[in-house]
Amino acid sequence: MVDVLAARTTHLVFAALWAGSVSFVAVVVLPLARDGEFNTTHPLEAISGKLTTVSRVSSLVLFLSGSHLAGTAYTAESLFGSLNGRLVLVMVALWLALTALVEIGAKRFEAGLAGKKIREPAREALPVFRVATLVAISLLIIAGLLSANVGRFL
Repeated sequence: MVDVLAARTTHLVFAALWAGSVSFVAVVVLPLARDGEFNTTHPLEAISGKLTTVSRVSSLVLFLSGSHLAGTAYTAESLFGSLNGRLVLVMVALWLALTALVEIGAKRFEAGLAGKKIREPAREALPVFRVATLVAISLLIIAGLLSANVGRFL
């Protein structure tokens, strides 16, 4: 019981950290960079590096804690045969998508920053991070549905 509580808490904290970080970069940092509000690449390189670290650590922690939660709460039959189980499977797909989107967006951004450009790499990475933000928000919505045990209502 304590292990499930610790796994749920860890899972939700890292999900919120990851979603918030991606959203902040998409909504604040990249638009400012695109609009020329930065006059050097150094802070943007640091932000991108920190985001990549947060993303990778969060992705790993979510994989481990999510695997533990799924293993204790679901059988193969209930994972595929119940609404909550299918929501978990959707979360796994979205988790993979968010991981890939952040990696792709960060690489696009960092490649341009390496060339000492700011506006163009921000403009190229922004659509990827906007999609990543939608995926992150979707993950949080599904987490809320699972926390409310929405499957019991249907």
